[in-house]
Amino acid sequence: MNIKVVLEPSDEGGYTVFVPSLTGCISEGETIDESLENIQEAILLYLEPLEDV
Repeated sequence: MNIKVVLEPSDEGGYTVFVPSLTGCISEGETIDESLENIQEAILLYLEPLEDV
């Protein structure tokens, strides 16, 4: 599954990443790689309740 994410530098350092198509699905990390790993986990947690339907 391909999901578009938006990665932005944070004012405090590191990066914030969010998923425009999944309201409230946001994560962050110190590096780009860490941020992308964290958002993958956030996406899985966000979509987990849908597996029960």
